[in-house]
Amino acid sequence: MKNLKYLLAVAFMGQASYGFAQYQVDALRFSQTQFGGTARTLGSAGANVAVGADLGSLVTNPAGLGMYQRSEFSFSPGLGLGNTQSNGFGTTTSDARNSLHIGSLGLVFANRRSDDDDNAWRGGTFALGLTRINDFNQSFRYRGNPSREQDILQRLSEDRLETLDDLAYDVYLTERDADGTYLPSDYSASRGNLTQEETVLTTGSQTQFDIGYGASYRDRLYVGGAIGIVGTHFSSTSTLTATDPAAPSTALGTAFGSLSYRETLETNGAGINARIGAIYRANDVIRIGAAIQTPTFMTLSETYGSSMSAVYDQAIVVSGKSITSQTSTTDPGEFSYALTTPFKASGGVAAIIGKHGFVSGDVEYLNYSQARLSNDNSDPTVNNNFDFGNSNDNVRQLYRSAVNVRVGGELRFDIFRVRAGYARYGDPYKKNAFDRTRNYATAGAGIRQKNFFLDVAGVYGTNKRFYSPYALDSNTPVVSVDGSQYTTTVTAGWTF
Repeated sequence: MKNLKYLLAVAFMGQASYGFAQYQVDALRFSQTQFGGTARTLGSAGANVAVGADLGSLVTNPAGLGMYQRSEFSFSPGLGLGNTQSNGFGTTTSDARNSLHIGSLGLVFANRRSDDDDNAWRGGTFALGLTRINDFNQSFRYRGNPSREQDILQRLSEDRLETLDDLAYDVYLTERDADGTYLPSDYSASRGNLTQEETVLTTGSQTQFDIGYGASYRDRLYVGGAIGIVGTHFSSTSTLTATDPAAPSTALGTAFGSLSYRETLETNGAGINARIGAIYRANDVIRIGAAIQTPTFMTLSETYGSSMSAVYDQAIVVSGKSITSQTSTTDPGEFSYALTTPFKASGGVAAIIGKHGFVSGDVEYLNYSQARLSNDNSDPTVNNNFDFGNSNDNVRQLYRSAVNVRVGGELRFDIFRVRAGYARYGDPYKKNAFDRTRNYATAGAGIRQKNFFLDVAGVYGTNKRFYSPYALDSNTPVVSVDGSQYTTTVTAGWTF
């Protein structure tokens, strides 16, 4: 149980984890994608494994490309409105983060044989598509008055030989002797009286460029395959401040006034995967689809840095010099590594209600504990020999398999379309008391003309995460963050 509590504290660390080389956080972050695509796909919650004839099929089941009757081009810009509500140290704090993005962009070339052609292969479709599969844009903050057993000064009293400890020593927040690092005795009155707050801002996304082909066999069996190239950009900035509100002249006043600790991280990378799928049209109503996706192998490069500043209410004397403030900054660091994400399998069933629409449902399986971290040896001039053994052990112990469920449908009224859906993405964590299930409710509408279509979709998603600014020997502080995001996507398309 003690080891489990330690691992959970590691998992909570979020951005703070980079000071402790806890790359299992990355293994989950870059493996846990979202459904994406055109407004048609989003409006039905991404439940299109057995539907087909949409650019979103490239990402889920490329067999759906074989159902295209005409070529098309589509473009899908989007707007995301994100909000968070954090509860830390007994106080609830709100924050927001909005972003513009391109949700989907693609070109489809359909080659359909004429009805008097006896060839069993009725047609084939080649497609190129760009799809956003992950969104990292979020901002949260917390503010409160931690107890003396949980505040940042308690953390500094537990010297862990990490960057944070070195910075604290450089700005004279701690002292060292033969027995180790310790807090100056006159700071004890500040313990438990601090006002502590932190803001964590993350930006970026993962975008997948796909090349795919789908074919129709007797308009009964559809098969397809695609290769995806994943581009990753993730950036995070966290700023923690702690202030002693007591004046130095009071009984509780100490020389310590305030500190500010800032960490930055930027990760960029590229990866590749492949997927194959099939859809079988059992009759005019029922379609059954299945697809598998290989693990995504990606190389990632990160740059990181940190700094700390301290302000003293009354001057402290260091080597005969009076000091009221001090700042220290680490040299920027760089590191490259590789990540292999889990294999993914999905299946779906769709019921086609004649010309009136469809109802569909998907089930997707992946095992997050199978993600693997390794050294990036793509450059023979760079000798990377970091030991990822502990991080991979943590991946196996922290994470588990998860099932994602998506259901959706579309109703047709002449040229008009109305859509709705719901998706539930399972909690990837193995053993803990916190539920990190992600839920999405979607709705959409559209019109179809002979050579033009226009769709709009709204996706409302909720998620929960847990964050710790630092780890302690006991009573590690945990901040719960309830996040929600509303995304509006518009797709304009032309057929030819």
